[in-house]
Amino acid sequence: MKEYLVIGTTPTEEDCIQVRSGQNYLPLMRKECKRFLDLLRSKFGDEPDGAKLCIKDFPHDFGTYLEVVCEYDPDKEEAVEYAFRCENDPPRTWNETSDV
Repeated sequence: MKEYLVIGTTPTEEDCIQVRSGQNYLPLMRKECKRFLDLLRSKFGDEPDGAKLCIKDFPHDFGTYLEVVCEYDPDKEEAVEYAFRCENDPPRTWNETSDV
């Protein structure tokens, strides 16, 4: 069974698109999450077997919002470690350099 950790939508010190911040907020939010997902891969490398970075939709009173999550197989140690590295040490800015 897969589990997941929510990583976020942007680096921790950056502003993000807000739910219902305009008529086109969802495509902009998806683009922002994709950029963040790419930055996570740049920082931590590609996901190991049993882990997967992806964008997940969540319901909200004011509309759908998106988050980057790391799905992982709790039985695969390398996948668990990768997921928790992403959660515990996400990029702080869009310009953060790679750890890999």
